[in-house]
Amino acid sequence: MIKKYLLILSLCLGDQIYAQEIHFKIPDTIRNKNYDYLFERIKESENDRAKQSLYLRSFLFKAKSEKNSLEIVNGYKNYLHHSPENLKLVYADSMIYTAKKSRDNALIGSAYLSKGIEYYAQKKHNYALDNYLIANNYISKTNDKYLTYKVKYNIAHIKYYLGFYDEAISLFRECISYFIENNARGYLNSLHSLGLCYNRIGNYGLCTETNEKGIIEGRRLANDEVQEYFIHSEGVNQYFRGNYASAIKKITYSLPTILKNKDFANEAVGYFYIGKSYWDLKNPQMAVSYFKKVDAIFNDKEYIRPDLRNNYELLISFFKSKKNPDLQLYYIEKLLKADSIINNRYRYLSGRIHKEYDTKELLIQKKKIENLLDKRKYNDLIFTGVIVFLFLSVLFLIYRHVRNKRVYKQRFDELMKKSEASTKVESKNIANGIEDINQDTVAGVLKQLEKFEINKMFLEKDLTLAKLAVAFDSNTRYISKIISHYRDKKFVEYINDLKIDYIISLLKEDKRIRNYTNKALAEESGFSRTQRFATAFFARTGMPTSYFIEELLKK
Repeated sequence: MIKKYLLILSLCLGDQIYAQEIHFKIPDTIRNKNYDYLFERIKESENDRAKQSLYLRSFLFKAKSEKNSLEIVNGYKNYLHHSPENLKLVYADSMIYTAKKSRDNALIGSAYLSKGIEYYAQKKHNYALDNYLIANNYISKTNDKYLTYKVKYNIAHIKYYLGFYDEAISLFRECISYFIENNARGYLNSLHSLGLCYNRIGNYGLCTETNEKGIIEGRRLANDEVQEYFIHSEGVNQYFRGNYASAIKKITYSLPTILKNKDFANEAVGYFYIGKSYWDLKNPQMAVSYFKKVDAIFNDKEYIRPDLRNNYELLISFFKSKKNPDLQLYYIEKLLKADSIINNRYRYLSGRIHKEYDTKELLIQKKKIENLLDKRKYNDLIFTGVIVFLFLSVLFLIYRHVRNKRVYKQRFDELMKKSEASTKVESKNIANGIEDINQDTVAGVLKQLEKFEINKMFLEKDLTLAKLAVAFDSNTRYISKIISHYRDKKFVEYINDLKIDYIISLLKEDKRIRNYTNKALAEESGFSRTQRFATAFFARTGMPTSYFIEELLKK
């Protein structure tokens, strides 16, 4: 009957708007203005109904004249937001009618979602859920993430209302993760709702943290639209923490904004918990005055939820103590009515949300898993190949490790058998000189090299060929050629080998040195960098320092 009435009203209103549009012309001053400009003027003229009506009509007229389905839907949405409550759903139906003609799933889903949100605002949860489910059906066929998460957010509110708090928390967290980067108001609203859920599951500390975070994030984002709602939520939370005076103060502070927004649900909740706070402060007279306000909202809007049921239990208890059977009976009848509404609504909502929404979500997840499995089948061969490769790599590494251990052991034994003399760098016979260098010069340099080796001057850090040439009163070309010919090595290798032979000798003789780190050993042997030392040690001995020391310790 209600739907039939709304349909007739929608048709009549459509005819009325159409008749108005025949004679309507957009004023010249705004004829060439874009939709954003008109939308801003609609918001700004909230207190001037005549001016707002002009901008509303201009927006819709422009959209229809341009046959722009998206903006026609937005035009009706503007009317929905700025019309009396009895006309809001009519404009929502006009949105749906226009969207369906466009055959755009995202637009149709968005229109149904707007209608569901309006039903939810009126606390007609059954109708809200019906429209959310239809919206979800259309939106799930698109790739519109914003609409997808907007549906999740609203479905989460139904789950919260039903008492499925863990499921609601999971959905709100998903929404927070998406909206934090994409929509400030959606992000703050999701945070507020998450805090409400924490309160209902008894995690009052986390509720307080979430409310405080919401206020801080609102300031960061320069958005104070939700601030009073966080304070209202924290006021309720403070009641559960036993801070009754704080609860009264916070809820009372938030109520003017909630009344301005015509949010009768949070108004009722606020009155109830102020009343409960006074009740627990042993002030039943003040408590009852607030409980009666909750009852007045129930009479006007039929809004009730399970925790508000206690409102009537306390009223019955109060008037029983006052020996007032008339009011006691009156509130017993109201409690029975509240129970009837709660049972009917919850049974319907609970059945539909689990059968239609949760099942659909499971089917979506099932489809995703099937697609994943299909991809896995395609990748199985590659995956198996990678596993085989890794297995063979591990085998190779094990083989190389064992082989290296064997080679290292052999090299270690050979190194230990060498005498002190054999560790010194061998020299070629001086008789076989270098033809282009004077033999006296060669002999002089060789004598200085011997002194250089005996006095361990090679331990100097950052020793270069140029420095050595200066020390020997010669030049770099002569020094380089003489070292290459008589020591059979290039300069860098020659110096490195001297340093490493020195440190090997120390390690053999001094047990204390064996506890040094590579860095300390590098310092001891005159290397400027640890890595250079490690590389030089391996090049000279054919094994890492750690292995050499380990074998020394065994001996």
